[in-house]
Amino acid sequence: MNERVETGDSYWMRTASLPSFGPLRGEAEADAVVVGSGIAGLSTAWELARAGRSVVVLEADRLAGGVTGHTTGKLTALHTTAYHGLRETHGEDAARRYAASQSAALRHVVDTAGELGIDCALERRPALTYCQEADGVEALRAEAAAARAAGLDASFVTESGLPFPVAGAVRVEEQAQFHPLAYLGGLVDALVVRGGRIHEGTRVTGLDERVDEPRPCRLTTDTGATVSARHVVVATHHPVLDRTLLAARLTQHRDLVIAGSVPARLDPEGMYITKEGGKRSVRTAPLPDGSRLLIVTGEVFQPGTGQDTEAGYARLEDWAGRHFPGFALTHRWAAQDNAATDDLPLIGRMPGRGGNVYVATGFAGWGMTGGALAGMIIAALVDGAEDPWEGLYDPGRVGSVLRTAPELAKAQWDTVKHAVKDRLDSLGDAAEAVRALRPGGGTVVRSGGRPCAVHRDDRGGLHAVSAVCTHLGCLVAFNPAERTWECPCHGSRFGTDGRILQGPALQPLERMDPEEL
Repeated sequence: MNERVETGDSYWMRTASLPSFGPLRGEAEADAVVVGSGIAGLSTAWELARAGRSVVVLEADRLAGGVTGHTTGKLTALHTTAYHGLRETHGEDAARRYAASQSAALRHVVDTAGELGIDCALERRPALTYCQEADGVEALRAEAAAARAAGLDASFVTESGLPFPVAGAVRVEEQAQFHPLAYLGGLVDALVVRGGRIHEGTRVTGLDERVDEPRPCRLTTDTGATVSARHVVVATHHPVLDRTLLAARLTQHRDLVIAGSVPARLDPEGMYITKEGGKRSVRTAPLPDGSRLLIVTGEVFQPGTGQDTEAGYARLEDWAGRHFPGFALTHRWAAQDNAATDDLPLIGRMPGRGGNVYVATGFAGWGMTGGALAGMIIAALVDGAEDPWEGLYDPGRVGSVLRTAPELAKAQWDTVKHAVKDRLDSLGDAAEAVRALRPGGGTVVRSGGRPCAVHRDDRGGLHAVSAVCTHLGCLVAFNPAERTWECPCHGSRFGTDGRILQGPALQPLERMDPEEL
């Protein structure tokens, strides 16, 4: 493993020129407040501002610094093997609406980039889902047929641009790849010109729904500031302000990502993905010197389960080096995605929150089209129009949830298992475990009857926080590559000092005194 390349910000974040904005102070009013500044939040804010509404965007950390900032930047309606499953679970009409909506979102991003003159390295490329093993061929033939029936220009092929043979692949032409943060930078500029207000470093902590028109919603924040608005959009990956626990219908996973330069002649000229071998997703992006940035994703794991992430990165680098000679690692990072248990994103009015609170989540790793689609749907609903895709993504849907009850039950059992079983398991002797802790490591111990998360930094100093996630009380686990504490139940992530890195938790982990361990 190349020790000089540390896990951190993505290539997109290191090469984007996004403006910065100060925290919200005092009181504010707007027609709409958007919570979260990833592609779903900023796409929605832009659509609302373009329709003439006043908009405030609140971001807990920095612009697009969450899921969107760590994506691979694919814009495609081919989502691995989604269509065969959608047809089986939801019916042919649902699969057609899914294909039409995802394709419309792709076109909308391309059109918006052209309309606003955004230079975001957008390239039209085919998307392929492939397999190398012969036993995967029939499933891909079925997926190609299902995708064609849904309306995509899909075909089954046995050749690709990859530097190794494939047994088969589903291929869809005229998809796209881009620099996602460059695109969002263009949206931000256009939003500000339209009067949109953006505030970073402002975490929303509560929502008070009132009956006094025309501002029935009042958001409170950790800065002490408040915002009153007619409409509230929650676009925070895992939804905050979740009164009906949509979290119970979402599962979490993280993907490791590596990137590095390869000669232009090795560009496979497409976007590729396979479920084989712990998943491999491949695309390239242009570099200033004419070479290509190879981006490889895979080694999927559930956050908070103690996965050996360093070994996962090593496997990805070995895979890239074997298949793309001359690959030179320059970046590595990790992405986190969630998926609804019935395989459809949740976009629309949030259940249990009246009619003026909206949510966008559950994109299952396809958030570039999903986020743009969220902006289109929510803007239509705010405008009083009908959902153009007839409620396919309605968070309040019941039928499809009931049809996938076993998946929902498994997700809930996993949460219960971690919330209850982990507390009953023995955590070992605190003093002995802390003495054995090497620099850069972390462990969970019991101290004074309380679960405690302990990290030893590179200088040997100890940092201790409560190991109880502030969302719903599950125990966190340490991720050694990213040096974070992660919750296995709903994916909240915390720094070694307890600060929130990713929700749905709204409060940091309580700090503890390492001297008392």
